[in-house]
Amino acid sequence: MILDPLLANVETVADVLERLGDIPPHRVRWQPYPGTATEQDVIAAEAALDKRLCELVDRTLVEKPMGQYESRLAHLIGHFLEDYLELHDRGIVYGADAMLRIVPGRVRLPDVSFISWGKLPNRELPAEPIANLVPDLAVEVLSESNTRREMENKRREYFQGGARLVWEIYPESQSARVYTNPDAFEDIVPDGTLDGGEVLPGFVLPLRQLFARAGRRSGTGSK
Repeated sequence: MILDPLLANVETVADVLERLGDIPPHRVRWQPYPGTATEQDVIAAEAALDKRLCELVDRTLVEKPMGQYESRLAHLIGHFLEDYLELHDRGIVYGADAMLRIVPGRVRLPDVSFISWGKLPNRELPAEPIANLVPDLAVEVLSESNTRREMENKRREYFQGGARLVWEIYPESQSARVYTNPDAFEDIVPDGTLDGGEVLPGFVLPLRQLFARAGRRSGTGSK
């Protein structure tokens, strides 16, 4: 059994969770044991009857959290991006089940990814289940169990791999945060607008439009 070096000297389960980014324990798969998982385990989890979308972090399977409402928002963002790309043929959009090898040893599944044609020679999509691709734009719709450190780790990996833009969407406040590097961001208030910047010139998406189209989450009253 080969154990990831980052987890080789931990002493408690709490140490493992802390190393992974303070991930809640219900999202960390115990089989295969933390520190021993491989890319094949990521593929097998997705192919299983109960279909678990998992990311590979320090050779550990970490389940991707996404409820009905978060899934709806991600789908709509992908829809609006596709509408834009119908008029501006700059690349493709992937959904949350696209497995991407962002940096060596890490497999991430952004909720929405835009990948420019320049990263796809001859406009051919990779045949392998885990693509060696980094999005130009990565979108993460945050769920309740996403932690601050987890998202910091993801952002650093995205930009380290070559991403140019990261959007974090906050369903509870109906707001967003736009990153152009791991630490530089702009907060987008509920009345504000997402734009594609240099990655997707001319793309705009008012948050009011996004959340109005998404509908209301149960238990949120009149929002």
